[in-house]
Amino acid sequence: MNRYLPLGSVVLLDGGEKRIMIYGRRQQATADGTMWDYAACLYPEGHLDDEHTFLFNHEQIERVFFLGYQETDEFEFQEALQAIASEDVA
Repeated sequence: MNRYLPLGSVVLLDGGEKRIMIYGRRQQATADGTMWDYAACLYPEGHLDDEHTFLFNHEQIERVFFLGYQETDEFEFQEALQAIASEDVA
């Protein structure tokens, strides 16, 4: 993966039945410290509670239904995310 999806993107995960909306990137699970590419909530319901928060990696996405909002701030943030992700791989 060379780019993260923007916030607001709506996706379906492999084997999933319900679409989810991305609201966070590079998220760390509080339970075990695992780092995930994305945090998402149910779509169209939105964030209900922690029980309905989904943490997943880009390769788990089966289909992108909607690509979220993009503008100058997003493009700059994408660059920063890529730099951090590259450091993790090295």
